[in-house]
Amino acid sequence: MTSAGAARFTAMDTLLSRYRNITVLLLVIFAQLVLLAYQVKNGSDVRLIRVWAVTAVTPLARVIEGARGGTQGFLQDYVFLRDSRTENERMRSELGRLKLENQFLKTELATADRAKALQAFEQRSPSKMIAARVIATATGASASAVFVDRGTTSGIEKGMAVVTPDGIVGKVLAAYPYSSQVLLATDPTFAAGVESQKNHVRGILKGLGHGNCRVDYVQNEEKVETGEWFYTSGDDRIFPKGMPVGQVTSARPGNPFQEISLDPAGLAGGLEEVLIILEGVHQEIPEFKTSSEPIYLAPPPPGEPQHAPDQSASTGGPANTPALATDADKLREHYKDVSDAQGHKFGDNPVGSKAVNFNLPVKPGENPTPTTQPPAASSTTAPKPAPQAKPPAAPPAQPKAPINPQPENP
Repeated sequence: MTSAGAARFTAMDTLLSRYRNITVLLLVIFAQLVLLAYQVKNGSDVRLIRVWAVTAVTPLARVIEGARGGTQGFLQDYVFLRDSRTENERMRSELGRLKLENQFLKTELATADRAKALQAFEQRSPSKMIAARVIATATGASASAVFVDRGTTSGIEKGMAVVTPDGIVGKVLAAYPYSSQVLLATDPTFAAGVESQKNHVRGILKGLGHGNCRVDYVQNEEKVETGEWFYTSGDDRIFPKGMPVGQVTSARPGNPFQEISLDPAGLAGGLEEVLIILEGVHQEIPEFKTSSEPIYLAPPPPGEPQHAPDQSASTGGPANTPALATDADKLREHYKDVSDAQGHKFGDNPVGSKAVNFNLPVKPGENPTPTTQPPAASSTTAPKPAPQAKPPAAPPAQPKAPINPQPENP
């Protein structure tokens, strides 16, 4: 043992020797308190020593349990977060795979729909066609040509027309054994004969190098309207007559011909599948349909004047129809009343009969005067015309003849 350790041991021994009695006394008192606490119980029949022990241990136990719970929760959260991160990565990868699969299925469905539409159009069209798929785009500044997967082995020849159900696409520029190059309608070197649907105006379709085309050689006197459709005319000997070309976007006078812009319908939705016409059959251009459908007219509101059955019969219209109130109708009714008053049937004037005097002051709807009734009766009964003929034969007015000599007095 070193000198320092020996010194500390000697000091401890001296301290215990000095306070030995007090130490023994304190130990005895503590033992008595413990025994007393063991024997004494509180009001809840719990020993006092147990209450002391629990009260002394509770704060320490609380601290230890809080430290243990916090450590365990942190470790669990860390592990769970690592698991959640792994799960998120797995779900993100699964979502990406499902998106790709969904896009693939949509593409396949669209391809199937286009193929079905091409098949239906091919069966409905009288021309002999073969379907082809666009496999590449020709290199160049304008990119107005594409390659399709049909060639001379499928019967393709240079100059054949290429169309879709929506409209024309172009023509075969070059044919190879297993592919062909197609010149699109938007190329500046492309040309085709076209004819308008409504007014049957003929022109030449030419490309502009971008999305639109133009129609050349149309006189300014010809009528071309915006929104009007153009169809192939068959004059170019490439496209059969009656194939849709596109819709006019603008038409204005120019020098020396009209400036007509046209949106090609066959190139509107992009090119995936096309049809190559092997043997073309001309068709008639569809007639322009105008709105000539019947119009519904509701019945008149209650209380409005209506034609009586006799008036409807006289006017030639059905019963219970609204009466006309124009000046021509009023004049016609006046002439009818005058004719009835004079015993004539309106609109019927046989040869040899007396003409109707339309200058009589008879108002429309007024009942004929009694003096005018006898002529009507004489017209219906043949035996009584002699007595009734006095008015026409009454040349008592002939005494007016002496008026003629009046010029002789001077």
